[in-house]
Amino acid sequence: MERESVKKIRAAVALAAVLALTACGGGSPSGGGGETAPAGGGEASGGMTKINVGVIPIVDVAPIYLGKEEGFFEEEGLDLELTLAQGGAAIIPAITSGQMDFGFSNVTSLVIARSKGLDMKMVANGVATTGDRDKDFAAVMVKPDSGIKDIPDLVGKRIGVNTLNNISDSTIREAVEQSGGDSSNLNFVEMPFPDMPAALANDQVDAIAAVEPFATIVAGDGAVPVFSNYAYPVKDLTVAAYFTSDKNAQEKPEVTEAFVRAMKKSLAFADENPDKVREILPTYTKLDPATIEKLTLPKFPQEVNADSIQEIADISLKNGLIEEIPDMKALLPQQ
Repeated sequence: MERESVKKIRAAVALAAVLALTACGGGSPSGGGGETAPAGGGEASGGMTKINVGVIPIVDVAPIYLGKEEGFFEEEGLDLELTLAQGGAAIIPAITSGQMDFGFSNVTSLVIARSKGLDMKMVANGVATTGDRDKDFAAVMVKPDSGIKDIPDLVGKRIGVNTLNNISDSTIREAVEQSGGDSSNLNFVEMPFPDMPAALANDQVDAIAAVEPFATIVAGDGAVPVFSNYAYPVKDLTVAAYFTSDKNAQEKPEVTEAFVRAMKKSLAFADENPDKVREILPTYTKLDPATIEKLTLPKFPQEVNADSIQEIADISLKNGLIEEIPDMKALLPQQ
């Protein structure tokens, strides 16, 4: 059991984590720069409704780029503009202010945001684990001679995570606990994803919680996976979702419903066409073709797994990221 003081410290910095991290990664792990978001939700030419969606240039958002290319949003009367947010720090406040209509975030950040009184609401699925703890788009990676062979071996070790008090460290803690280890004796070190390969190579940390493309990059340097903290301990985890504000969803129900329909088409297309996912990545990331070919792609289900998000909320409460579980019915999309 963690001491109460530790939990209070984590809760105090949790809201800062929301604003600093609104997708699976802080920074731009796949490259690409930020752009200033224009005002969202306007009438475009030809009777189309212009919408602005905040995304981060990572593998996870490939479906929305494919949906735009395939014309799924146009079919729904939407003129889609995608704004790259450097690190994602502007997405939640941009939606609150009306600069953006929708955004992309990991589910832990959205649970924290809702618990802090921010009226963020998931409207569509974003990305999900493959469900295979040995082959997923996120993995805890170590050097082959580290002596870390299984989850309990992480106890007492230094583990690099892209941000503290969020989805990576809380799921790793839960996995260690469920595997019989002492989850309070884990030393998490915050660092951007791009710094993780060097930190592991130089023994600054014993393990890193990497996502693609960094899991593939460090594997190329000889690192090996211990397990995927997205595939375990939570079953069929919805890792991230597209969201808006309650106000936007209520004031623009037809636009929101059209966005959801277009996203479902986009997610289905991406899940059925992994080659198309790989082909679209160079259009908004700086990944090289050799790395793209080796990537482990996530799953893109059309629906969020509500049970998995409830488990994330429970884990967040247990680890002191939130003081109370928010109204999950208000947070989750209508399905």
